[in-house]
Amino acid sequence: MLNITTFLDANSRRLDKNVLYNPRSDEKYTSGEILSIVSEIGRQLKSKYVHEGDRVIIYLNNSCEYLFSLFAIWRIGAIAIPTNRVFTQSELDYIIHDSQAKLVITDDEAKDFINIPTYIPDNLAEYKDCKVLEAFNTDWDDLCQLQYTSGTTGKPKGAMLTHGNYFTAIHNECDVLTLKQDDVFLGIYPMAHVGLSWAIAALRAAAYYILIEEFNLDEYLELCEKEKVTVLTGMPPVIHSLTTMDKTKELSTVREIISGGGPLHKKIWKEFHETYHIPIINAYGLSESIVIGTGTVIRPEDYREADRFESVGHPVCFSEVKIVDELDSTKTLDKYEQGEIALRGPAIAKGYWRREKQTIETFLDDGWFLTGDVGYLDDDNRLFITDRKKDMIVMSGWKIYPTEVEEVLIKYPKLNEIAIFSINDIHRGEIPVAAVVWKDEPDHEGLINYARENLSRYKVPRKIYDLDELPRVNGWKLLRRELRDMFKQ
Repeated sequence: MLNITTFLDANSRRLDKNVLYNPRSDEKYTSGEILSIVSEIGRQLKSKYVHEGDRVIIYLNNSCEYLFSLFAIWRIGAIAIPTNRVFTQSELDYIIHDSQAKLVITDDEAKDFINIPTYIPDNLAEYKDCKVLEAFNTDWDDLCQLQYTSGTTGKPKGAMLTHGNYFTAIHNECDVLTLKQDDVFLGIYPMAHVGLSWAIAALRAAAYYILIEEFNLDEYLELCEKEKVTVLTGMPPVIHSLTTMDKTKELSTVREIISGGGPLHKKIWKEFHETYHIPIINAYGLSESIVIGTGTVIRPEDYREADRFESVGHPVCFSEVKIVDELDSTKTLDKYEQGEIALRGPAIAKGYWRREKQTIETFLDDGWFLTGDVGYLDDDNRLFITDRKKDMIVMSGWKIYPTEVEEVLIKYPKLNEIAIFSINDIHRGEIPVAAVVWKDEPDHEGLINYARENLSRYKVPRKIYDLDELPRVNGWKLLRRELRDMFKQ
């Protein structure tokens, strides 16, 4: 048996300390209280005829309810589908249809536009002393989650993650961060993102996890000082913001800070390190590998030898990395040769839900997973990311897929053609922008309003460039790289 939620059983038996705190709602929970609440939510899901293997979508804001719902789905052997509460109705409807979900866990505001059964978790404080529900007897390869992620085709696809994948990821994250019971972990990652696994690792170690519902820099710094945070989560825009401030006492207890969700510019990394002398845990992984369940990372001990502030580090425990030819994945490249990054290890997803062709193309028979990212290995087997084979845009950790955005915006009646691409932004890493060929007169305001109505707000282009024609090869293949060069800043 391997049900990933059973770490709650172990911790509840040996410890009686708060391990979860939501400052906005002033909620605090012990491992035993979390286990009781998760058990009661699990029972309520079963009363709504959710069984082993059924798919259940979570459509909530960051909250304790989100985390408890995730654990409850795992506890009863069902399959969780985390989604972001900023998704539009059409984006949510697509995932409901593709996953063949049985139920959506949501709130009062959203329940009326969801066309399948819903469940609203509330009155959680009343569940703190409920009887524990025995964990369903799942195994290593049993699915626990579909993590929806897109690609160049534009349609999101569900990476099939297992209890064994999560076991590996949590083990590696506890190991990388050397998490202990007296650690204080401040989490800012959206719960719809696999970055939540860092927080789950903190709970596994029985550290004190402070949940931030929505990032605010002032609150972030206040909590660091007040709660004496030792392990801090960050991403490139947050780290950049910290470099623009005078060195401050708020970070005096921080042992290390995580960076992920996008490239960290060398200049920012170096400035932060020289200002605060706090190691940045710069990690590389994907939804399909549960961040660093199988991936690479810079650890504090690497700072003794590496002062280049460019690498995403060495493979973590159980992980392998190699570079293969972009056109022939059977050909492994030598050190310093650029090619596609391939990962192998026990946290790699089983494939894509109902996507046999894409699974075969990406998850190879010998266990290697083709990431779609481009990079090279140095003499010390450190990994360096240089480009993306895919056209994905990463803004402040949000992943934006140009084709998906284009398929929505091309329906705006005044457009003839549109191309979505990225330009660099010192704070966010990248931002999405649009190159547009209009039928008649430009209508920037109308297009932006249309985008806001039909897309999650982070996918809306930040700038619009007017062109007579889009750059293409032989009149058909769009050259996004040429657009990036044309409008780079």
